[in-house]
Amino acid sequence: RYPYQIVVGDKEMENGQVAVRRKAEDLGSLKVEDFIALLQKEIADTIGKV
Repeated sequence: RYPYQIVVGDKEMENGQVAVRRKAEDLGSLKVEDFIALLQKEIADTIGKV
């Protein structure tokens, strides 16, 4: 389970970014590629702990 809230408004669309929050923490705006990499790392770390 990966509880993220993603917001894509006009500004984010224009800049190729997403606004990201995880739980109560605002992670700010990230490039889509950077957010995907963050998710991939988190998933890989979780799988490695099993």
